[in-house]
Order: sequence, then C-alpha cells, then structure tokens
Amino acid sequence: MRRLKPQIKLALIIVSVVVGLFIIGCFAYKIGTGRVSNNSELKEVIVNPGSSYLTISSLLKENNLIKSELFYKIYIKLHNPTPVQAGKYYLSENMSVNSIVNVLSKGSTYNPNQISITFKEGINMRQIAKVIASNTDNTEEDVFELLKDTNYLDELIDKYWFIDEEIKNKNIYYSLEGYLFPDTYQFNNKQVTVKEIFKVMLNQMDNKLKLYKEEIENSKFSVHELLTLASIIQTEGNNNDDWDKISGVFHNRLKINDKLGSCVTIYYGVKRDFGTGPLWQYEIDDNNPYNTRMYAGLPIGPIATVSEKVISSTLNPADTDYLFFISDSNRNTYFFTNMRERDNKIEELRSAGLYVG
Repeated sequence: MRRLKPQIKLALIIVSVVVGLFIIGCFAYKIGTGRVSNNSELKEVIVNPGSSYLTISSLLKENNLIKSELFYKIYIKLHNPTPVQAGKYYLSENMSVNSIVNVLSKGSTYNPNQISITFKEGINMRQIAKVIASNTDNTEEDVFELLKDTNYLDELIDKYWFIDEEIKNKNIYYSLEGYLFPDTYQFNNKQVTVKEIFKVMLNQMDNKLKLYKEEIENSKFSVHELLTLASIIQTEGNNNDDWDKISGVFHNRLKINDKLGSCVTIYYGVKRDFGTGPLWQYEIDDNNPYNTRMYAGLPIGPIATVSEKVISSTLNPADTDYLFFISDSNRNTYFFTNMRERDNKIEELRSAGLYVG
C-alpha cells in the first residue's frame, strides 16, 4: 500500500483541524448569539444619542440581554445592520441577538416630551379645563374661549354625526359638556392645543357611540338627550349595578312626567362641584335650566363626562318599579318604590351619621 507523503499528511491534518475549528466556531457562534434564557420580562434600555451597536454591547451585557459581547460584535460585523437610533427600547432575555438587532434597527418611538393626560368619568367641563391647564401650556380660559367659538362648533357639527345645533343653545353653560369621552390620552408635548385634545376625545366618543348607534336611533332619545341623562346617571351612581338601577328610576320618572329631582343637577346649575358640602335652600330654589327639582324632564344638557358602561345603562335600564334612591357616606345606594320608604331610610341614615343629602 502506498503511503502518503509527509507533506500531504500534514496538510490533511491542518485541513481537518481547520474544518473542526470552523464547525466548533459556528456552533459556538450559534449558541453565543442565541437567547440568554426563556424569561420574557421586558427590560427598558435607553440608547443615548451617538451610540452604535458596538458601543452598546456592554449595556446589553449588563442587562443580561446577550450571552457574549464578542459574538454580539461578530454578528454586527457580519450583518452590518441599519444604524441604531437613540431612544427607549424594551427587550427581553428570550430574544436572540438577531431579534434584538431587528428591534434596534427599526428605531424607537420613544418621545421624551410625550405627555399623558387622564380625564376621569363623571367630571365636568370646569374640571376638564383644570386638568388641561395643569398638564399643558394652555390655560383654563383657553378651554372656555374655544367652547364659545361658533365657527369651531359649526365645524364639529359638520364633522360628527352625533353633534348637532343643540350644543349652541345659549343657555347651555359649556357647549361640549358631556361630548368629550373620558380616557387616558397621549400627546407629543405640552404645547398640544385645546383643539387637538378635544379632537382625540371627540374621536373616541365617536368610536364608542357608533357601537350603540342603532339602539340610539330606536330609542326615544336624541344623542344630546342620551348624553344628558347618561351624565346624570354617571354622577349619581357608584358602580355598575347602581347605574342600571338609577337609569331605571329616571326612566320610570320620565314615563310619568315626574321631576327627576337629581341633586347633582342642582350642584351643576349653581356651578358647584358635587361633594363640596350640602346644598343651601337658595341653591335648591335657583331658577336655572339644569334644576331638575324645579322642572320636569331632562335638563338642558349634559353635566359631566360619561363612560361607555353608563351609555349602555342609559339605553338599557334595569326593569324595576323604583322611583326613588339615596346614597350614604359609604357610597351605598338604596332604592325605593315610594317616598315613605325613602324618608324612613333617610331618618335611619341620619341617626347613624351616614346621610349625605
């Protein structure tokens, strides 16, 4: 048998070693650029301006997002991805280097100047103006001035199916009261205008009301009337069960053309926030279009923001014989079919120091 020459034998050994090392290297590279663990918890990573993929290797390693800075850097050299952009990113240990780089290459939507504003359910326009003034560069007066702008109101009437000329009634305190949907909204910065804020709130109200458009059309209410009644129910109630039953009470009263007798409308009519102390007799007797103890039927317009749940409750009241309700200081609500039962409960709550009427 012919023997291989020493030079060929050495060459084969070298080739075998190189191939072996290459295979081992590829295997090590695959492991080294794989995910660190199965932990999917997101970690916040800030990439500063001027950073590159190579300069943030230590940052990724410190956050246990990569197994090896060496293999991470080799990956970057081999793939030459789109330059990383400064910003805030959310990454997890169960992401491979390839997945991490894909996220970083797409850029961050993080905006350090972005603001978040929460408008709660059941707040009135005066309170909305305070929220806007405390979170943006606008003043409360900016809000009230826009609400008086008839050209702006005409634009809204033309744009939104649920807004009509009723908002321009000169006796309504604030034209868009009850039409702005309560939610948490994000804006680019504090320079956002009142118009921009109202736009996203009205768009959200549009989205919500569309879900009930057929029900509204088949009801006895216009959208304005619906939001008016819903705003009273929202402010009077404390939970889902309350709202359904309170809606039932008011529907029953409207059927017999009785006065709604809602305290929250009286507070609104004299421009006092509900919960700021008991009503005085002169306030109860104040002749304004929101006073539901003085006039039967619905007041002239909404008195607060309304949630989707309350919109639903207004359209779908609980089927009961209740005509009265009261609440105590612990936010429990009691319902009655006649005034004698209601008055007895009031005396009981007064004795216990729980009556808030």
